[in-house]
Amino acid sequence: MVVTLEERKTAVGLLKQRNWKQLKNIMEETEKNMATQEGRFFSKMKVFLMSLTCAYLAKALSGIYMNSMLTQIERQFGIPTSVVGFINGSFEIGNLLLIIFVSYFGKKLHRPITIGVGCVVMGLGCFLMSLPHFLMDRYKYETTISPTSNVSSSGSLCMENRTLPLKPTQDPAECVKEIKSLMWIYVLVGNTMRGIGETPILPLGISYIEDFAKSENSPLYIGILEMGKIVGPIIGLLLASFCARIYVDIGSVNTDDLTITPTDTRWVGAWWIGLLVCAGVNILTSIPFFFFPKTLPKEGLQDNVDVTKYEKVEKYRGRAKKENLGITKDFLPFMKSLCCNPIYMLFSVMSVLQVNGFISIFTFLPKYLEQQYGKSTAEVVFLLGVYSLPPLCLGYLISGFIMKKFKITVKKAAYLAFGLSLCEYFIYSCNFMMTCDNFPVAGLTTSYKGVQHPLFVEKNVLADCNTRCSCLTDTWDPVCGDNGLSYMSACLAGCEKPVGTGTNMVFHNCSCIQSSGNASAVLGLCKKGPECANKLQHFLILSAIASFIFSLAAIPGYMVLLRCVKSEEKSIGVGLHAFFIRLLAGIPAPVYFGALIDRTCLHWGTLKCGQPGACRMYDINSFRHIYLGLPAALRGSSYLPAVFILILMRKFQFPGDINSSETELAEMKLTEKESECTDVCRSPKVENDGELKTKL
Repeated sequence: MVVTLEERKTAVGLLKQRNWKQLKNIMEETEKNMATQEGRFFSKMKVFLMSLTCAYLAKALSGIYMNSMLTQIERQFGIPTSVVGFINGSFEIGNLLLIIFVSYFGKKLHRPITIGVGCVVMGLGCFLMSLPHFLMDRYKYETTISPTSNVSSSGSLCMENRTLPLKPTQDPAECVKEIKSLMWIYVLVGNTMRGIGETPILPLGISYIEDFAKSENSPLYIGILEMGKIVGPIIGLLLASFCARIYVDIGSVNTDDLTITPTDTRWVGAWWIGLLVCAGVNILTSIPFFFFPKTLPKEGLQDNVDVTKYEKVEKYRGRAKKENLGITKDFLPFMKSLCCNPIYMLFSVMSVLQVNGFISIFTFLPKYLEQQYGKSTAEVVFLLGVYSLPPLCLGYLISGFIMKKFKITVKKAAYLAFGLSLCEYFIYSCNFMMTCDNFPVAGLTTSYKGVQHPLFVEKNVLADCNTRCSCLTDTWDPVCGDNGLSYMSACLAGCEKPVGTGTNMVFHNCSCIQSSGNASAVLGLCKKGPECANKLQHFLILSAIASFIFSLAAIPGYMVLLRCVKSEEKSIGVGLHAFFIRLLAGIPAPVYFGALIDRTCLHWGTLKCGQPGACRMYDINSFRHIYLGLPAALRGSSYLPAVFILILMRKFQFPGDINSSETELAEMKLTEKESECTDVCRSPKVENDGELKTKL
């Protein structure tokens, strides 16, 4: 074997710290490991990248599906939006419980196996969430009519004794006990388990790639992972759209007798079917991780013997340091170093503010589009998948390719991410113009004469035309009159003769409907006009553009996080960053945002015994101000710490800011000196730090 000049430099550098015997042992171990690992399928970085991408796809699939089905779960259990937000935040609670310790101790243990176990736990969590469907009675929605009503059997809807059959006949105590069922706790606990299982995938997967992939390939690989996080939601949204069209109790009820359609706010889709699919997918993706080795050969070593030995020497140095410090002694120093890192902490503050806005938008987007544009859940999630996710996927790939192709430094990446994010923020603000009016519902948003009135006026659903009918005023069973005005029930519209069955039922002789026709009504709210449909198209186009720009900024921004910490701190750094986001954004944001949305409710559904259920209709103007305004304020404030990051980055030296030859000389002089607070980011005075070898 020919010994090159660089090999001699490496040997001399190691000799200053160790001895010749240890150097010989390292080289022999390196050659032995390389010979055995090169031929093994599960010892290649690209195979691990493929498996991790599948894990990202599976976790994103279950995450987006769960988010898309929140409105269905809300209606199934008759709970307010704030409780739904708490259920959604339970995922972050589970993640929060273990994120820091998994990020730190996971790297000490077998990372691939830890990821595999996490995937299995996620699958079990999805299965647990589906259990209430099999343990509960069939879903019963509120209605004032029989699904088989006709002229001969029902007579007139508008009559004095119409309310008698609707009173509960069972014991009141038993009725309240049934209504206050806490079956949604299964969903809460299952979602918490899903969060626990997801914990090791991100930090351990990223650190595994960072440790064994070429430095210049890392941005591209992360871009591929992000693509998996987009392909998963595409599949998840298609699955959610399919399940939302299927009635929740399919197979146990005659769907021809239903008086509601998927566009009705009482409709509940078969949310449990998709959760079973997600459970199976997560468990299947866990299988490959149990076959990966604890370490991989550094990517590209087969083509560069010099780099091979250099990296293996550094690997030995890290192993020796681990043995000296033990498994826990360096935990607190790492935490201290990260907390004293100004760029890292400012980046975390910025991320918390940004994620507060994004989670608020993302969690309740289906509900917002349903209420704003009058679409069903199935239509909404399908449109989101078509318009928003492909641009995201394309943007992540382009961003990763640009970072690799042009070898963009950390400082340039920070400016690029800031500019693109600011551009996306201004495009997002244009959504304030894509608005529609409230549904015209007599007694809620308009008078019985069709005149819109202020919503702060106390609602009065009774009028001269229906006072003789003795109608239930709290039941939500809307009908659309041929005058274009909606009514809370056929009885409140003064209708007398129902004709037909199921969703084809038509009501005639409605005294409250003043029109040139026969004063008839059909089931459901009146549809919004074509102008509202056009605004929905504009909203989706703007969302597609904003999604593409956001994805272009995501990879450069994430590189700033990875490059401002030392290599040995990467895993715990990513974990601590995720901890901050979950504690200060992921858990509280859906809860307080859901509580604010509840305040805009115009009419609550009514369950048995008069107990309030899920909201049936919102004041869309107030809903819009909260849904778009609060995230805009949170995201706008996040640009202040971003500006400070750009200012601070001018004072530090980062990986990639010096040429490779200088980096290698600096590596030769590496010492095992304990890190201090001021050593977190690379200044010109500490260019001999081992992290300087990593370049974008």
